[in-house]
Amino acid sequence: MTHRATLDFLLNDWLDAPALCQRPFHADHSADTFAAVLDLSEQVATEQFAPINRLVDIEEPEFDGERVLLPKQTEAALNCFSEAGLMAASKPEAVGGMQLPTVVEMASMSFFYKASVALAAYPMLTRGNANTIFAHGTPTQIDVFAKPGFAGTSFGTMCLSEPQAGSSLSDIRTKAVPDTGCGDWANDPLGPRYRLSGNKMWISGGEHEMGDNIVHLVLAKIPDATGQLVSGVRGISLFIVPRKLVSAEGEISDIRNDVALAGLNHKCGYRGTVNTLLNFGEGKYLVDGQSGAVGYLIGGEGKGLSCMFTLMNEARIAVGLGATMLAYAGFEASLDYAKQRPQGRHASPAGKDPSSPQVPIIEHTDVKRMLMAQKAIAEGGLALGLYCARLVDEESTGTEAQAHEARQLLELLTPIAKSWPSEWAQEANSLAIQVFGGYGYTRDFPVEQYWRDNRLNMIHEGTHGIQGLDLLGRKVLMNQGAALKLLMARVHATAQQAFAQDANQDKSKSTLSEHAEALQSAWQEIAAAAQAAWSTAKPEEALANATAYMQGFGHGVLAWMWLELAMSAERSEHLPADFRAGKRAACDYFFNYELPKIGAWLGVAARRDMTCAQASAAMF
Repeated sequence: MTHRATLDFLLNDWLDAPALCQRPFHADHSADTFAAVLDLSEQVATEQFAPINRLVDIEEPEFDGERVLLPKQTEAALNCFSEAGLMAASKPEAVGGMQLPTVVEMASMSFFYKASVALAAYPMLTRGNANTIFAHGTPTQIDVFAKPGFAGTSFGTMCLSEPQAGSSLSDIRTKAVPDTGCGDWANDPLGPRYRLSGNKMWISGGEHEMGDNIVHLVLAKIPDATGQLVSGVRGISLFIVPRKLVSAEGEISDIRNDVALAGLNHKCGYRGTVNTLLNFGEGKYLVDGQSGAVGYLIGGEGKGLSCMFTLMNEARIAVGLGATMLAYAGFEASLDYAKQRPQGRHASPAGKDPSSPQVPIIEHTDVKRMLMAQKAIAEGGLALGLYCARLVDEESTGTEAQAHEARQLLELLTPIAKSWPSEWAQEANSLAIQVFGGYGYTRDFPVEQYWRDNRLNMIHEGTHGIQGLDLLGRKVLMNQGAALKLLMARVHATAQQAFAQDANQDKSKSTLSEHAEALQSAWQEIAAAAQAAWSTAKPEEALANATAYMQGFGHGVLAWMWLELAMSAERSEHLPADFRAGKRAACDYFFNYELPKIGAWLGVAARRDMTCAQASAAMF
C-alpha cells in the first residue's frame, strides 16, 4: 500500500490525531483539514521536489568567487513550499502559522523528505531556527527574525561545530565581545549587541542567494573579566547573526555582516544542500568600519546550549524522519522493480523445467525477505517519528499531567528517534540496492542516491556514539529512572492489550500474545542491562558499550511500535484486508527476525565488556 495510506492509518486509526481538534489551539481543524494538508503536501512534493532530486544531486553547489550558485529550480521548489504555508504549519496564527498539530506537520514533511531530502533540509533548518527564536527570543527578535523564517522569506541555520572541536561543543573557540562601539550595546532593541569572531564548520544552508536574508544561530563564548574564555559548556551563549543587518523594524539593509564563506564541503550525499565553512569576524565585510560579525544575544548569557537544544532536539527527530523516508523511497522503488522484473523460476519441481515461464523476482523468498525488512524499517520508523511528534502535541497542548509524561518520554526517546532510523534505514537502502541487483548501484535507478543521502544521517545531529552516551549516561538515569519506568509502563499496557485482544481471537490465527510475552521479556532485559552496566558506578565501564545498549533499546522500542500497529490494524476492520495483513506480517517479521538480536547487544553492556575500551592505540 502507498505511503499516504500508511499515513492515514497512523494518524487516524493509531494515533487518533483528529482528537486533538478538541483542544482550543487546534479547534479550527478537523480530519478533513488534516487530509487537505496532506493532499497539498503530497502534490507539492511530487510536482516540485521529486522531479529535481537527481538534478540537485548532480549539479552540486558551486562558489564562483563571489556567490554560491545553485540550480534555479531549487529556489523555485522552496518558494512553492513556503507559499503553501507549510513552513509554520504548527505555529500560532500570530506568527503566520496554521495551528496544526505537530504530528500533522511531521506527516506533511514526510512527503518532502521522501521526494528530496536535500531540498527538505532548507525548510527543516529554517523552521528549527525560527522555532528556537520563537521559544527563547524577545518579542522584537521574534518579529524581526522568526516571522520571516516562518514566512519562508528568510532562511535559517544552526552554527555549532568548529573545525578543531567537531561535536565537542565545550571546546568551541568562537568569541563574542560586547560591541561597545555602537553606543548603548546592552540595550539595543534587537538584544544585547556583540561582535563575534571564529570559524564554524558543516553549516548547512550557510551561504546562498535565496530569500531576503540568512539568519544564523551561533554558539559562542563571552570572555570573562580577565579576557579568557570559560572552559566547558557553562560559558556558551547563543547569538542571532544575520547575513545582512536588519533594523528593529525588520527592514533588511544592504549592509553585509562580517560573515564570510571560507569554502564549500562536498559530501557523498545531500548534495543539493549547500554545506559550508564560515568565518565570523575575519574582516572581509566591515561593519561601521570594524571587523567582527554583529550578533544579538538570545536567551541570556551562558544559556546558549540549553536554548540551542530546542533546535537540536527538533533536528534530531527530523533527521530520523528524513532517514526513514529515504528508506521508504527505496522500499517503494525496489518493490515496484521486484513486481516487474522477471528472473528465475519457482523452487518447486515444476520450476526445474527450463521451458516454464520466468517469474517476477518478488516470487522468490529471499527477495520477499529483503522487501519485508524494508517495510518493517520504513513503516516502523515512520510510526516512531510520528509518535514522538504526537508527544510534542501532548507537551504543548495537553493537560499538566499529559505534558509532564510527554516531556519525560521525549527526553528518553529522542536519541532513539534520531539514531535507530539513521542506522536501519541505511540498511534498508542497502537491501533496496540488493533487490535491484547490478542495476541498483547505477545511476539509472534512484536507490544508489538514497543510500548516499542516508549515509550522512548517522552523523547528522550527533553520531551513534554520542546518542548512546546520552541514552545510557543520562536519559535512563534521570530522575531515578522515572522516564524509563514510564516507558516500560506503557510497553506493559500494550502487552496487556495484546493479551486481551488475543483472548477474543481464534488462537490458530493470532500470535499477538506470543509477541507480547517476547516484548515484556525484552524490556526486562533492557532494564536489567542498564542496571548491570551501572552496578560498579564507574562511568568508564558503564558506558563502554553504550552504543550496543542503544541498539538493543532501539529494537525494543520498534518492537513495541510494531505490536501497537498490528493491534491497531487488526481492530480497524474498515481497512483493506491486504493492508491489515501487511501490517501483521511486518510485525511478525520484526519479532521473529529482529527482536532476537538484542541479546548480543545488551549482553556486552550488562557484562561491562572492556574489549574495545581497553584496547590501546598501538594494538590497532
